[in-house]
Amino acid sequence: MPRARLVHDLGYALSLHYGPTELVRYVYQPTDAQVESPRPYFHPMRTLAGDLVSLYRPHDHVWHKGLAWSLPNVGAENFWGGPIYLREGGYQQRSNNGAMRHDGFDRVELHDGQVTVEERLTWVTEAGEAWFAEARSMRIAVEPDAGAWVLLFGTHLVNQSGHDVVFGSPTTQGRPNAGYGGLFWRGPRSFTGGSVHTPAGAGGDELMGVREPWLAFSGRHDDHGRQSTVVMVDAATNAGHPTKWFVRSTPFACFCPAPFFDTEVTLAPGAELALRYAVVVADGGPDGVQRWAKLGTEALAVW
Repeated sequence: MPRARLVHDLGYALSLHYGPTELVRYVYQPTDAQVESPRPYFHPMRTLAGDLVSLYRPHDHVWHKGLAWSLPNVGAENFWGGPIYLREGGYQQRSNNGAMRHDGFDRVELHDGQVTVEERLTWVTEAGEAWFAEARSMRIAVEPDAGAWVLLFGTHLVNQSGHDVVFGSPTTQGRPNAGYGGLFWRGPRSFTGGSVHTPAGAGGDELMGVREPWLAFSGRHDDHGRQSTVVMVDAATNAGHPTKWFVRSTPFACFCPAPFFDTEVTLAPGAELALRYAVVVADGGPDGVQRWAKLGTEALAVW
């Protein structure tokens, strides 16, 4: 059997390798421009067979970074990148692109083929104000019998701004069906037109805004034509579970659990917000989505 190997490029990124394949790289010290809201991200992301399932800095939205915890409407600030959508004036490029600053790791470990990471971050506005302290936890496990690997992602935010902060989205600001914000994934170009799956069935762009415990996206790769699938599971302990989902199959492949899709959430000074998700990256198409969703659900339940 292939072996899991963790590589730490100090001051830049963590990478998990499985046999000859770099499965995933977590860039915790990005070098992105301020206008792109620098924040940690996962890219590249590959299946066990080595197929790439993430996209970094696409020309249409250069602030999309593989898989990243990203929020566009945080009070008057933007921790998503690019312009912010506001009720008065629509999309506007302002000097409000905040950053998620890596402060340090409390734990980075590979044990029995499983990676565990505990990280401390500070959310800093473009003006230099520290708004949130974040404790981020991650666990990655390779599941060769399922043809997949599983990322467990948890975030715990504490409001240290000294004032109420309202989390929302372009939809809460008045733009219909634009409730993006959360653990956002951007897929490769060849996944455009791929299929979207939930417990209720399959579809495409019409599933925007569905409320379900999990959502999956299956696409096909250029060159060899194989299929891959990315599944995300909303933890049953998350507020508002099951979450609403932002999803597009066209004009490009993307989706995220969207806890502030059409409902604003106010966080008072000193108050906390905690969310957890599972991400399953698998070789294969729609036939396996139920099995991989179960894998992610079970992994969350024991985490």
